[in-house]
This record gives sequence, structure tokens and C-alpha cells, in this order.
Amino acid sequence: MSFNKIIIPITVGIILIIIGISIIINQESNTMEVEDVLDKELRPTEEVTPEIQEKFDEIEKINLENEYTPKDREWITSGPFQIDRSEYVLGEKIFLTIGGLGIEEKGQVVFLRPLNSTHYSVYWTIPFDGANKPAFNYYLQPQLSKINGYCTVDDFIGDWRVVFRGTDYPNLEFRITEDILPGDEDSYKPVC
Repeated sequence: MSFNKIIIPITVGIILIIIGISIIINQESNTMEVEDVLDKELRPTEEVTPEIQEKFDEIEKINLENEYTPKDREWITSGPFQIDRSEYVLGEKIFLTIGGLGIEEKGQVVFLRPLNSTHYSVYWTIPFDGANKPAFNYYLQPQLSKINGYCTVDDFIGDWRVVFRGTDYPNLEFRITEDILPGDEDSYKPVC
């Protein structure tokens, strides 16, 4: 009788181990193998016809014509204030650097957008205080806004001014052209 008491648990144990192993072996994997094609070149299976080559050449020509290169930075200066260019296209960021403010210099940098050939409107104001921070950088990018009333690109195109309230530093001027930074065309569709 003691022989049966030992054989039965061992047999049941062996059967459970065999069932467990078969379940593990037969279980489907949740992973999937994906071919790495990042370094592979896609090649047409057929020979390139003259018509297809002409289309390739046309696309390449359009890409070269639309290639955008920003103007070189000029760093236009008025006292401790500088902007990086005299002309921008829509979508470019206007960089302002402020360096070496005196401890007593306090005021506002005011970006004025043109309303017409003689009038301007405040677009953005940046406070400064040389006692707290004698140097810092700032950038802005004019963007359409229904809430602020900037409905079309016409609200930004033209000659802008940068005024330094609270100082005697001369104004800076720059121009925003009607050109749009490639890839940002959708950002400048009318919103009002």
C-alpha cells in the first residue's frame, strides 16, 4: 500500500509537468518579427521609363526651387538691445538679445506692427529691469489669432519697429515679407 501512496503523487506530478511543458511549447507568441528597412533602398521592380524619369526630374526641380535658406544674421543694435535680422519671412522667429543693461535701466521692449504707412499697433511688450536681470534672450514669432484680431498675413506684412520705453535708445526697424517659411503655409491661412 505504501508503494501506491508514492507512485500516484509522482505520476500525477509527471503528468502535470508534461501538460505544463506542452502548453508552453504550443502557446502562440505575442511578438511579431518586423523587417528593418531603414537602411535599405527601395528599388523599382521594373526599369524606369523616360516618363517616370521626367516626373522624378520635375519633382527634384520643384524641391530645389522651394529650398529655403534663411538670410544671414546681421545683429542690428541699439544700446544693449539687438535683433538678428532686418528682414524676416512669415514663420521665422525674431530673436532679441539684451545684454549689459545698467542697474538703473528699466522699461519695456515694444514690438510695433504696421497698420498702414504712418501708424503702428503694439504687437508684443517685453519688460526689462537691469537690477533684476542685466542680460537675457527672447524670441517671438508673429502668428495669426482670431482672439487677438490677427486674421490674415496682411496683419503682419510690412515695416515693424522695436521701441525701448523708459530709455533714450533709438528704435530698431525690420521688415516682414509676404513669403512664408516652407512647411508653415497652413499656419498662415486666414482665421477670421
